[in-house]
Amino acid sequence: MTSKDNCRHELRTAIRQLSDRCLYSASKWAAEQLVGIEQDPAKFTPSNTRFQRGSSSIRRRFHSNEGSSTPIAGMSYVSTPVMEEDEVVDGDFYLLAKSYFDCREYKRAAHVLREQNGKKSVFLRLYALYLAGEKRKEEEVVELEGSLGKSDAVNQELVSLERELSTLRKNGMIDPFGLYLYGLVLKQKGSENLARTALVESVNSYPWNWSAWSELQSLCTTIDILNSLNLNNHWMKDFFLASAYQELRMHNESLVKYENLQGTFSFSNYIQAQIAKAQYSLREFDQVEAIFEELLRNDPYRVEDMDMYSNVLYAKECFSALSYLAHRVFMTDKYRPESCCIIGNYYSLKGQHEKSVVYFRRALKLNKNYLSAWTLMGHEFVEMKNIPAAIDAYRRAVDINSCDYRAWYGLGQAYEMMGMPFYALHYFKKSVFLQPNDSRLWIAMAQCYESEQLRMLEDAIKCYRRAANCNDREAIALHQLAKLHSELGQSEEAAFYYKKDLERMEAEEREGPNMVEALLFLATYYKAQKKFDEAEIYCTRLLDYTGPEKETAKNLLRGMRIAQSSFPSMDVELFPP
Repeated sequence: MTSKDNCRHELRTAIRQLSDRCLYSASKWAAEQLVGIEQDPAKFTPSNTRFQRGSSSIRRRFHSNEGSSTPIAGMSYVSTPVMEEDEVVDGDFYLLAKSYFDCREYKRAAHVLREQNGKKSVFLRLYALYLAGEKRKEEEVVELEGSLGKSDAVNQELVSLERELSTLRKNGMIDPFGLYLYGLVLKQKGSENLARTALVESVNSYPWNWSAWSELQSLCTTIDILNSLNLNNHWMKDFFLASAYQELRMHNESLVKYENLQGTFSFSNYIQAQIAKAQYSLREFDQVEAIFEELLRNDPYRVEDMDMYSNVLYAKECFSALSYLAHRVFMTDKYRPESCCIIGNYYSLKGQHEKSVVYFRRALKLNKNYLSAWTLMGHEFVEMKNIPAAIDAYRRAVDINSCDYRAWYGLGQAYEMMGMPFYALHYFKKSVFLQPNDSRLWIAMAQCYESEQLRMLEDAIKCYRRAANCNDREAIALHQLAKLHSELGQSEEAAFYYKKDLERMEAEEREGPNMVEALLFLATYYKAQKKFDEAEIYCTRLLDYTGPEKETAKNLLRGMRIAQSSFPSMDVELFPP
């Protein structure tokens, strides 16, 4: 079989095995990748292919080496034996328990399997107990604190589950699915090192369980931890590394991995969405918009990841497109957190911040750990000048994910609005540490250094320099660098930055007070340097404006002509014939 045929065979088997164990999320992921594999060209017909290879409107940033000896367009591949299933000993009991499980009657399902010893039955019993504990924990949170409240409620089944799974592992009676559940339990109990070990063992034995890879990724908070994992070189590892690189903000490395995976999974919507996510982090909004437009053409009822698309449309102020997207997801499934988030963005763009908060709250009632909703709700409270509520929302976001730079940035903004620049500076530093290539964060920190309480202008200059080197799209850094150097009496440096800012404004065909300020400074500076030709150029440009700058330019020109007319007589005196 070809490498692609191997992938198809393995995924088909995995889909069946994952579904049998009620790991539906992992089964769905595997099914999407199965459909995403490029089909045999001989079987292509106009009716069974969405688009021919190369016809995609998405411009690829990277290209894989087609001449590579690696079987799947740069993907590593080691064959993994397909796990043998249990002989059907307790099949009828298992089918009954699975029916109860699908109806969310978890305790009932576990009770049916209490005497069954097959590995499938043991896993389903323990998994049902775990989910029963999770369900009860959520109920306690709502009962004690409300749907958005903080609570110390825990899964009461964790202790007994850990004890039984640990015994099964010691006796060699545990399978890869049991190891996945063991890792999940250990993670919830805070034993992260042991959880990583169990999950690595699980994915090495059975690499097709994406849920296990996702849990393992959540435990890889640094690149050192990621590199320390002893993972087999199966092609699923490439999906894992691509996703892990993205979470660790190694976006270019992640893009390279996904582009290589596209060599086989050419029609995978998942990969397209992940590429869009990486490019969104790199602020390449036009490419992200193109990818999501194509995703919606291919999968018109897709809701997942569409909240990111709404963020792009919000940033670009595309009212009609965002309105259309909000209506679309509302008609598809209005009770999905992503749908509520998209509608919240729509109302925010319209300036209806109270309605926006209502929908972000609704998203959080559906999933209280939905990170984007906490962060965006914090932004809305800032707009409404409700700073305490904004701080609470941002803190909830960083509690969920301490690597969310947007929430740290929001906290910095909130404390800056409260006139507490030292606190603001602390949070801005956290945000730039997590996202060092975002010019907006450096500018925010620079403005904090400029505040009346701090007046640390040299530090502000350093921050503006970093912003200028990070593709400052808002065009703030160069102008501020020029102003600060001028304020500090560093005329040469100020002239350098005013000149660069002027060149940028000319290239972008921008007009405004910043251009007038730059022309005035440069005209005065070059006049003081006795470089009258250059000074005259800037003065002449100022004559095109109406207002006090025109009179200033006339006075400068008059002064330069007087100064120049005195040169000949001075030359006669200094250098007689």
